[in-house]
Amino acid sequence: MARTDISTLGEFGLIDHFTKAIHPQNASTKLGIGDDAAAIDHKSYRTLATTDILLEGVHFNLEYVPLKHLGYKAAVVNISDIYAMNGRPTSLLVALGISKRFSVEDIDELYSGIRLACSEYGVDIVGGDTTSSMTGLTISITCLGEVKQENLVTRSGAKPNDIICCTGNLGAAYMGLQLLERERIAAYNNPDLAQKAFEGKEYILERQLKPEARKDIIEALKTAGIKPTSMIDISDGLSSELLHLCKASGTGCSVFADKLPIDYETAAMAEEMNMDIVTCVLNGGEDYELLFTIAQQDYDKILPMQDVSLIGYMQKAEQGCNLITRSGAEIALKAQGFNAFEN
Repeated sequence: MARTDISTLGEFGLIDHFTKAIHPQNASTKLGIGDDAAAIDHKSYRTLATTDILLEGVHFNLEYVPLKHLGYKAAVVNISDIYAMNGRPTSLLVALGISKRFSVEDIDELYSGIRLACSEYGVDIVGGDTTSSMTGLTISITCLGEVKQENLVTRSGAKPNDIICCTGNLGAAYMGLQLLERERIAAYNNPDLAQKAFEGKEYILERQLKPEARKDIIEALKTAGIKPTSMIDISDGLSSELLHLCKASGTGCSVFADKLPIDYETAAMAEEMNMDIVTCVLNGGEDYELLFTIAQQDYDKILPMQDVSLIGYMQKAEQGCNLITRSGAEIALKAQGFNAFEN
């Protein structure tokens, strides 16, 4: 396939090229791409804003991450943050730092993933920026959303005896990353073996390369008449997120190892790699599931809900933050997930 050097379009030509097919989906988008700033009208709603920066070599490896998948994931990780506030994502701003090794077609592929995610979740791309980069590809995305004040959920509302809930299953994205990294190294010696190693492991690969935000759960909670007392999305590992909720709410927690939701393929991969699956679940991250707490009186409402597990309860701060093992032993939770500033 022919490759078009970005310099032939220039910065503004490139922006025109990959934004010409973008059209607003939300009535709140009064002005999108084309002015000095977007104009968004949220009226009686509170505006939510979140941003993430992804750096090549730190957050992703293009040896095994397709550009379209990368674009999709970059959008979804921001969209997930809005859902974690019990809100609705509406607008996205995309800033890219692009090195000379990327062509126009490469950026088209990246942007096709961003557009696909926005289409899936009903989000408008309303602006952004591009610049040259000396260190590879940089993606910075800001997502805006809205929520009625009375529906806003933060990290700080949990109380002792609240029930801790988790959506989906955990550890799959981390095990997908471990598989990709293992086969990246193996492929240097025997490229044919890597493809065979992926057979039967499509689920954990997809969880790493193309995560989804839990829009369905936010809608299900609303239908059930449940407003979480606190909520966070799981990006840095269950242990880290639990500690965030406890610190913000001034509580402790107890979580049961035998209640953690784990997919069979995830557990099988951990066994194959001689890794402890509970450790992977606690510290792996990038699942983008929702971790939230509910009041005791909502117990009967949450039970019928699909794809939600009850994994523990909040307690007084002086009781600590603990994992209860299958044998009944208490182990203090520690934040050992991804740390961008660790050597």
